[in-house]
Amino acid sequence: QVQLVESGGGLVQAGGSLRLSCAASGRTFRSYAMGWFRQAPGKEREFVGAISRSGYNTYYADSAKGRFTISRDSAKNTVILEMNSLKPEDTAVYYCAADLGPAQAMGKMAPDYWGQGTQVTVSS
Repeated sequence: QVQLVESGGGLVQAGGSLRLSCAASGRTFRSYAMGWFRQAPGKEREFVGAISRSGYNTYYADSAKGRFTISRDSAKNTVILEMNSLKPEDTAVYYCAADLGPAQAMGKMAPDYWGQGTQVTVSS
């Protein structure tokens, strides 16, 4: 089992950047593909991106491609979501997720574990 705690959310102007972190507990961090999801008010939770166990492969939703970057540091049990060129439509609660399945499948089914979420608000 793994516990996930996100941090780094906040208020930013359109065009700005934010860096979200997800700290994972437990010794089995390397066993999990890691991902990020988001949920805007009145909308369903949606996939943002994922990173493989090795960190070599990343996968992104079309909305995130070219603007967001996911990385992981297995020594620190941390996953990072770097967000650039933010838009008001990026406003949402962002959730970290962990899954024992392949990273490329994280956008297709509910992950095994979720964090509690962190709010990102982008003002116009």
